[in-house]
Amino acid sequence: MYDCAKDVLAFHDDEVTLSQAQRTAMRDRRDSNRERLVDRLSSDDKPKPEKFIKQGSYAMRTMVQDPDNDYDIDDGVYFSQASLKDEDENDMSPGNARQMVCDALKDGRFNKQPKVMKNCVRIFYEEGYHVDMPVYRIRDCDQQYELASGDDWVLSRAADVEEWFDHVNQTKSPDENNGRQFRRIVRLIKKFARSRDGWKAQIASGFTITKLVEECYVADDGGEDVALRETMKRMHERLVVDLEVEHPATPGAMLTKGPSDESTAFLRDKLATALNDLAVLDDADCTSKDALTAWDKVFNTDFFSARQKEDAAENSAAANAAILGNLVSEQRNPRVVDKRGGGRFA
Repeated sequence: MYDCAKDVLAFHDDEVTLSQAQRTAMRDRRDSNRERLVDRLSSDDKPKPEKFIKQGSYAMRTMVQDPDNDYDIDDGVYFSQASLKDEDENDMSPGNARQMVCDALKDGRFNKQPKVMKNCVRIFYEEGYHVDMPVYRIRDCDQQYELASGDDWVLSRAADVEEWFDHVNQTKSPDENNGRQFRRIVRLIKKFARSRDGWKAQIASGFTITKLVEECYVADDGGEDVALRETMKRMHERLVVDLEVEHPATPGAMLTKGPSDESTAFLRDKLATALNDLAVLDDADCTSKDALTAWDKVFNTDFFSARQKEDAAENSAAANAAILGNLVSEQRNPRVVDKRGGGRFA
């Protein structure tokens, strides 16, 4: 296989993982929502949150760059069951709990006000992304967490997913740098899944992809391109056999909709196309241009080819500088002619 490990890693670092500035901006927005919620609930004499817990791709740090800022930041808010009571001292309904949080988060500075969704309250931002705030209650009897989902309080521990991911990342990755390789491969395949606008509404969710990567991950210390390609191969083979994907932390729960799930079928077919594009890497006469063009096709970019052009330009500049340096040296230190033999010596 033609070696493009450094190129794939550079693509991850430059075009896939979020910059520190992006992460900081998201954290600031998250913290502002938390502060506003606590202040408004307090001023309205409403229940005070017990705690907040970040969750989803934001907590697992697997979010990837998106040109449209299509980011989904999940930040759960937790109340004690005893505090969530209605006027008759009965348990507050899930819908009323979400509405209470939504009302407290409203702000005249928003062009689009927060909205109650089935499983959360959504806060919108002009930049394109949004913050989802799921509402939980902590059961009095056993301190278990229940999510306000639709009309029901549903037993749910989002933190279990982050714990699962962290364990997998630490035990399966062959390295400890740059987020560890397993996390990088998750990000790269999520980036592939979002590489075309027309795919976003049809392809498997980021969480489903994360679970599939966990099942199919092939570690390769130092070979980022090998780890990525081999993981994609196994994912495709796995989805050819079975399109269903189980939740990693909730026994019996599924991330897919039955044995003919359209989103994982779509992912399977796009993986097949990508692997076909990468077949050129195994050709004995594969050139650097061939290999980098193949990776460009996979991610719908010109990043890889541009790196080759930059390298060529740098090499040309270095060669020209060396030639110029030799000429200058020749002028400053001309060789002495030995007239006795007609030859030259230094």
